[in-house]
Amino acid sequence: MSLRTIAGASLALLLTLSLAACQTTTPGSMQGAVEVRSGVIEQITDVQISNTKTRGLGAVVGGALGLGVGSLIGGGTGRDVAMVLGTIGGAVTGNAVQRRNQEPIPGHDIIVRLTNGVLVSVTQEPTNLRVGQKVFIQGSGEDARVTPAK
Repeated sequence: MSLRTIAGASLALLLTLSLAACQTTTPGSMQGAVEVRSGVIEQITDVQISNTKTRGLGAVVGGALGLGVGSLIGGGTGRDVAMVLGTIGGAVTGNAVQRRNQEPIPGHDIIVRLTNGVLVSVTQEPTNLRVGQKVFIQGSGEDARVTPAK
């Protein structure tokens, strides 16, 4: 098996894995049965939500792309050097791009008093909700979302 074949297969595998890692669930797109609780908003606080779910992915994808591009350059020892430099350059560039895109995003910490009296806190992206509004909490854990009751 040639170095070019190995590089191509590695690139295809890394791209497939990186695309699978990027898959996310957006609010309202949860599948199957979801727990729903009702209550009234007691407090809304502005917060910053960290965006670090795919840390390191930029370097991996950039390195794989650099490896692929480097494998297309020259032949023999020159190709090997181009592959190494492409991998390093791609990893550094990919990491820088990802770091720039991982800035914290604005959000709300919403405290809801459920109908049974229990307080629940949900952190999510900003919405048009207000204190005193009747709401539903859909889901649980990191997938929980506060939505207006209609």
